[in-house]
Amino acid sequence: MTDQPMSIFALAQRGMSAQLVRMNAAASNLSNAGSVASSDAEAYRPLRAVFAQELDQQTGLSSVRVTQMQREDTAATKLHDPGHPLADENGDVWISPVNETAEMVEIMESARHYQNLVEAMQTAKQLMLETLRSK
Repeated sequence: MTDQPMSIFALAQRGMSAQLVRMNAAASNLSNAGSVASSDAEAYRPLRAVFAQELDQQTGLSSVRVTQMQREDTAATKLHDPGHPLADENGDVWISPVNETAEMVEIMESARHYQNLVEAMQTAKQLMLETLRSK
């Protein structure tokens, strides 16, 4: 954190940035749904953004930041398909364990949070303008 107190705009910007990372991870997961690999270790695993709370001591405002991107520890689906070009010596391939419905929900939730933060910034801006006009 910086030495200057956090403004509502900085707070909203941090939240919007975090939601954008979350949305991009879900979009990446969705684009890799159904991808096939030649081994369980090579199969695509869904990404998740890990958030951490940050408290501004001067204002008492709490913000969020992305601390890391983490792969889910879910097992890939094994499929016996000897004719597939990526099949191993047993004729098996592994399909990424991406739940398309869950990823769409993740995208919609992050988009809604992002939209709420934009509206909060617009409200703060409008209140500031009204305050300036009343003087």
